[in-house]
Amino acid sequence: MANNSELFDRLAEIALSEGAYKAAVIDASLVETDEVFRALCESNACGMYGRCWMCPPDVGEIEDLMAEIHTFDHVLVYQTIGELEDSYDVEGMGETAKAHTALTLRLTDALSDLPFSKKLHLSKGGCQICPVCTKVQGKPCRFPDRAIPSLEAYGVNVSKLATSAGMKYVNGQNTVTYFGALFFNL
Repeated sequence: MANNSELFDRLAEIALSEGAYKAAVIDASLVETDEVFRALCESNACGMYGRCWMCPPDVGEIEDLMAEIHTFDHVLVYQTIGELEDSYDVEGMGETAKAHTALTLRLTDALSDLPFSKKLHLSKGGCQICPVCTKVQGKPCRFPDRAIPSLEAYGVNVSKLATSAGMKYVNGQNTVTYFGALFFNL
């Protein structure tokens, strides 16, 4: 990784300039995956299971997605943190979720011209590029080249991902934290 340290620093700087709270590039071998995180999707806590092309069951088989993760060499990990009035501030969580989605899309655009031989951008649960996914209308995805699958759908242990990137998974009382990760090969 030392040979690429300037590029990795630049990637983190771009993420920060686009609005990330923290950002770091880590070795992809540090990313842990487990099928149990897909079970979180299947519990439908977020309400997106079967309602979004980038969420289970439509995003793909968990074994295949976890195997895909392990074909990458590096990961740009970034986070968004939002302040909440209290732990029941659903509106504040939604505002931060929208801000994180906007950050993810800005990063997708800002990093599109870099010479990655391969890349995969994952973010917080549910794609959320469109207000309503065409999945619920029985139509194909409007933006298949921009759609963002969730980290959990790929079985990523986000808590350990945060730790590996030198970030906190929980950032204090009355906050919400969302993560994104751009997996890439040079």
